[in-house]
Amino acid sequence: MSRRAVESVPVLVVGGSLVGLSTSVFLGRLGVEHLLVERHHATSTHPRGRGNNLRTMELFRTAGVEQDIRAAAGALAGNDGVLQVSTLSAGDGRWIVKAIDTGPSLSRITSSGWCLCSQNDLEPVLLRYARSLGGDIRFGTELVSFTQDADGVHAEVRDRDSGESRIVHARYLVAADGPRSPVRERLGITQSGPGALFHNVSITFRSKKLQDVVGDRRFVVCYLTDPDGEGALLPVDNRERWVFHAPWAPDRGETLDDFTDARIIAHIRAAAGVPDLDIEVTGKAPWHAADRVADSYGEGRVFLAGDSAHEMPPTGAFGSNTGIQDAHNLAWKIAAALRGWAGPGLLDTYGTERRPVALATTARALFQATEEQHPGYTPEKKRKDGPADALTVALCYRYPSGAVVGADPDAAIVPDAFQVDGAPGSRAPHMWVTTREDRRISTLDLYERSFVVLTGPGGEAWRTAARGVTARLGIPVESHVVGPDHDLVPEDGTDWVALHGTAESGAVLVRPDGFVAWRSPELVPDPERALTDTLMTVLRRETPPNAAAEAAAEQPLATAFDGRV
Repeated sequence: MSRRAVESVPVLVVGGSLVGLSTSVFLGRLGVEHLLVERHHATSTHPRGRGNNLRTMELFRTAGVEQDIRAAAGALAGNDGVLQVSTLSAGDGRWIVKAIDTGPSLSRITSSGWCLCSQNDLEPVLLRYARSLGGDIRFGTELVSFTQDADGVHAEVRDRDSGESRIVHARYLVAADGPRSPVRERLGITQSGPGALFHNVSITFRSKKLQDVVGDRRFVVCYLTDPDGEGALLPVDNRERWVFHAPWAPDRGETLDDFTDARIIAHIRAAAGVPDLDIEVTGKAPWHAADRVADSYGEGRVFLAGDSAHEMPPTGAFGSNTGIQDAHNLAWKIAAALRGWAGPGLLDTYGTERRPVALATTARALFQATEEQHPGYTPEKKRKDGPADALTVALCYRYPSGAVVGADPDAAIVPDAFQVDGAPGSRAPHMWVTTREDRRISTLDLYERSFVVLTGPGGEAWRTAARGVTARLGIPVESHVVGPDHDLVPEDGTDWVALHGTAESGAVLVRPDGFVAWRSPELVPDPERALTDTLMTVLRRETPPNAAAEAAAEQPLATAFDGRV
């Protein structure tokens, strides 16, 4: 047997699409060395996966890449809403969704805003940024096999051009390798759900005259209902580059080859209602809408993220957003385990928290596909009442169990109505504040490098307690007092106490991913003991502090206020 190169790295990421690249960004922000391998030779060239919801953009903002993403999304910055017409030239139709963002009031609940950035534009931004953070990202490289033991994962990867193989030893493996995940298959993890729902062929084409037919309607997607032109039209640049999703029936023997250029051109002309419309077909790719969720989000030191863990209909763009948020949940837990300030049980909470969110989110995506009458999809039964609205699904999902203390175990994963209240297990509330350096930030910008304690003017003792916990346990905990003449001064009209559900002397403990780990309604007699007990539970720590953990406290996961806002 020939000798093969061997290398070691803390984390191996398999898959370099949106979720894999986001994993690299989040790990890089936390200073975690990692290797990412992607079997394709470059990022996606097909415009898809375009909707980035509020929660995802909050994460990209905190990670320092939001502005680059918005620059890449400039061509579609003015597009909004979901339109339905018989044909584009018919003059009929209705706005199924007139506006995805809800207007000026949005700034009271989030630090960011929805962003329409196609996958082919977003992935290069994430790639450049991930590499600037130290990510070792290798395209044209595939995972051949892997095993794991108590010490880590031992993988063979191969360069697809040279055929050269090498062995990679990693502490953890993150599989972001898509809906047909070879990693999931090798682990023998099954999936639940109805499975395949419908099939489309995604067609890219050029047409200079189509913009005249579309006129001033700047939609995200337009559904065409005429039988001869049924499908969905998506603008790429609002001028001459477009995408059309045409229904496809492989279950009736229809193949991709049946979609000839002549057939595609006739179909799109019927959708436009213009018999001589100029059309140049530039590409086509099949895609399959499905409802499947993995029955486990990993095994041992191997974790699933994104489409390898869940598939859902494209309506609402929930799939990619849920996957990116998987990566964010997992990244800080891996970093905590590697730093030595968490026990191994913390990583078990990844699936405990994220799988129920995927199930709830899939229900919303499925309902939306029914409501929007997505081409090719005919539900067996239409629900009269659907799950919570998209905004509630994006910002209000909760972790009733996992790395939290005091969460209501019976709480719905997604509440029926919009609710941000600072409860344990929920996303921490956003509020605009001014720092001592006269910088306007969102409280969400604080949550990345460590645990954070927020308290009011009556809770100064929590700050002393946080310092004591960091010194004794080696767990980095920052603290901030919110109020006039304190660390963080709220903008007029915002009430820290009301938003976070505490008294002025109370406190919330927020995790590095921006979720509330625990809340104390008021000051307790021994705040350091309360924080210690909470953190030991959240982090699954069973042993007293050690030298490694104490040293880790001196290595924060990122740099606060580094120009990202």
